[in-house]
Amino acid sequence: MVLDSVCLNSSILAKQYKNVLLENIIPFWERHSLDHDCGGYFTCFTRTGAVYDTDKFIWLQNRQVWTFSMLCNQLDNLPSDKRQRWLKVAKQGADFLARHGRDDQGNWYFSLDRTGQPLVQPYSIFSDCFAAMAFSQYALALEAGEEQAQAKEIALQAYHNVLRRQNNPKGQYDKAYPGTRSLKSLAVPMILANLSLEMDWLLPEDRLDAVLAATVKEVMGDFLNRDRTLMFEHVAPDGTPVDCHESRLINPGHGIEAMWFMMAIGERQRHPDLITQAIEVVLSTLAFAWDEQYGGLYYFLDAKGHPPQQLEWDQKLWWVHLETLVALAMAYRLTGRADCWAWYEKVHNYTWGHFSDLDYDEWYGYLNRRGEVLLPLKGGKWKGCFHVPRAMYLCWQQFEQIVQIEKIEQMKPR
Repeated sequence: MVLDSVCLNSSILAKQYKNVLLENIIPFWERHSLDHDCGGYFTCFTRTGAVYDTDKFIWLQNRQVWTFSMLCNQLDNLPSDKRQRWLKVAKQGADFLARHGRDDQGNWYFSLDRTGQPLVQPYSIFSDCFAAMAFSQYALALEAGEEQAQAKEIALQAYHNVLRRQNNPKGQYDKAYPGTRSLKSLAVPMILANLSLEMDWLLPEDRLDAVLAATVKEVMGDFLNRDRTLMFEHVAPDGTPVDCHESRLINPGHGIEAMWFMMAIGERQRHPDLITQAIEVVLSTLAFAWDEQYGGLYYFLDAKGHPPQQLEWDQKLWWVHLETLVALAMAYRLTGRADCWAWYEKVHNYTWGHFSDLDYDEWYGYLNRRGEVLLPLKGGKWKGCFHVPRAMYLCWQQFEQIVQIEKIEQMKPR
């Protein structure tokens, strides 16, 4: 393993991610997002943090519960007063969701109004995914007792919903005409892989191993195009490509995010071949999706170079670049590969140079192709308290581990 190229920078990078997370990102959500009157969180913010819409989106409500719970669970030296404050933030969202988030059959709605009345039906399996993630982390942050038992129950019920719905994720809300062109989406197995890792403490080991094996097989078998070393977003149920817009779609952010999930599984299972394969997909995706003229990663591309169906295809989005930083930092920690570090530097410089706001807290989410701010919002229907803080935390942890590896390397006889 060769780590000398980053030796002078890893400690600085760890501090950079840590400081922005704890002094910029988390304070923004503590100050602006808490709905003290109705419960839950506001998520739609202008650049300065003013609320411009009060609807509550289940994905984002659960993601914020997860974020604050995760930080309580993972930060060892967290002062007790801060931990209690963050746990109170998580509880505000968890209580609101437990009261209002599900229909009578236990399916999680897509959105609610400010008071908790349902606005959009439970059509999205990802509402259940993020509920399982949120309540698993929240339960882990609680002391043993009735409240923890209830949180565990909600997490497991949502997780079993995901397992039940994974082969028909939209159910009765699917608009596709049955039997004509059946396609399955990468998003389902990739999120199930990450969700199962998140819930390992609640799942029997044999169940966890079986789900992880199935998701790895599906992601790396059905959705990976081995000729291109690219992840396709939609394929036929048997894993074969279909010559249509949906099946030619490359979503670089999803593909790269799925690969750091695969790396995490590979590390857990001591499976170096899976790690290597995932890294090759990351590097191929970067080579395919990087905008050589203006920098940054395209949002969507057509595998054959045809005009993408999505009109926003050439926008540069925050989560795509942040997930890429996580993947590259993890890949570099695991292998010390110079090509991973070269790409990390390139993506780091673009991401920190374009999405961070030098005057106000939190980060921009949406840029045009040229890298100019397209929407000055700090939160909306899709951008909440998740991708930015999660990436800051994970990159901080990756670089802290790299610092430790460097010290060990330096102690070895030359």
